[in-house]
Amino acid sequence: MFELDEQHEDFRKVVRAFAEAEVAPKVRGWEQERHFPVELLPALGDLGLFGLVVPEEFGGQATGEGDFTSLCVAIEELGRVDQSVGITLSAGVGLGINPILTFGTTQQKQRFLPDLVAGRAMAAFGLTEPEAGSDAGASRTKAVLDGDEWVVNGAKAFITNSGTPVTSVVTVTARTGTSDQGRPEISAIMVPSGTPGFTVEPAYDKLGWHISDTHGLTFEDCRVPQENLLGERGQGFRQFLKTLDDGRIAIAALALGCIRRMLDESVAYAKTRTTFGHPIGVNQGIQFPLADLAVKAEAARTLTYKAAWLKDEHDAGRRSAAEVTRAAAIAKLYSTEAAMDSVRVATQVFGGNGFTEEYPVARFYRDAKILEVGEGTSEVQRMVIARHLGLPSL
Repeated sequence: MFELDEQHEDFRKVVRAFAEAEVAPKVRGWEQERHFPVELLPALGDLGLFGLVVPEEFGGQATGEGDFTSLCVAIEELGRVDQSVGITLSAGVGLGINPILTFGTTQQKQRFLPDLVAGRAMAAFGLTEPEAGSDAGASRTKAVLDGDEWVVNGAKAFITNSGTPVTSVVTVTARTGTSDQGRPEISAIMVPSGTPGFTVEPAYDKLGWHISDTHGLTFEDCRVPQENLLGERGQGFRQFLKTLDDGRIAIAALALGCIRRMLDESVAYAKTRTTFGHPIGVNQGIQFPLADLAVKAEAARTLTYKAAWLKDEHDAGRRSAAEVTRAAAIAKLYSTEAAMDSVRVATQVFGGNGFTEEYPVARFYRDAKILEVGEGTSEVQRMVIARHLGLPSL
């Protein structure tokens, strides 16, 4: 049921060729310089990767139903070469474009989407805060309507693609009041880059994802027009839950790229590295963990593309949102934890060489851990899955 069709596999070959020709030779230099490759964005746009789920009227590739599965293929293939480049596409579409595409007005879409799809601009999604991560409902950022303007005050943390030279807008969640039940009313508001009072803090010094752009954001009496509200007032919580479902599937695809690369690198190394007169691949101590890793790669692939298929089916009105939420959590949980297993196995196979920058294993080792954290931690995924089992919650 979840075997990719010929069109998807042909598309995979195109993305793989691009990644190996345009990304692979430059990754090490970008890593060493902590350089966000803004020059790569138009090429990704020309290839159509930012527009896979965007209708043609806004510059995208989608002629009817969106093709989220193709997006996952692209993220997997880019992630197989470099995880930072993979997350740039994943966040650029899933967190930047998709909220505007899904909840925006026609005017908002016309204003932002063409440049985002072409790679001339980037957008970000500001949800996480210094004291509100997994508990996103504890957001302290506030937006007060003053005449025909929203006045935004607060801070966001760990926001991907928020400080690139071409970032055009950040959608932020903020408290805009209190609901009838006494709970915080959360809304989503678009804040264009350069708005007075909107400050992009210095880039984080991160363990991994050195090529990816990540910043904290602060808002001090930041005023934006009332029409910058994205979707309905008070629906921000529902909006970001849907956004996270899509993002979790994309992160699973990114993790799958990591697993595949580590398996490929380890098998190739085990065939050529010799000790005691034989390739190390003859030893069961090498064979067995690589066999286990092959199983995990296959399982991650099936779970990821089942979730992507369900997302496409839901968009076509044939599957429920609950099915997507459950499948996204399962795919994200399994694939990201398997990715961590893959880098540990690969480093062990490579031995001392795996601890050096001469081989890609060290870079993938640094990059893998965040997969278990971003878009909802592994613990959050287990909570989501447990709720779908009908278990009681607080």
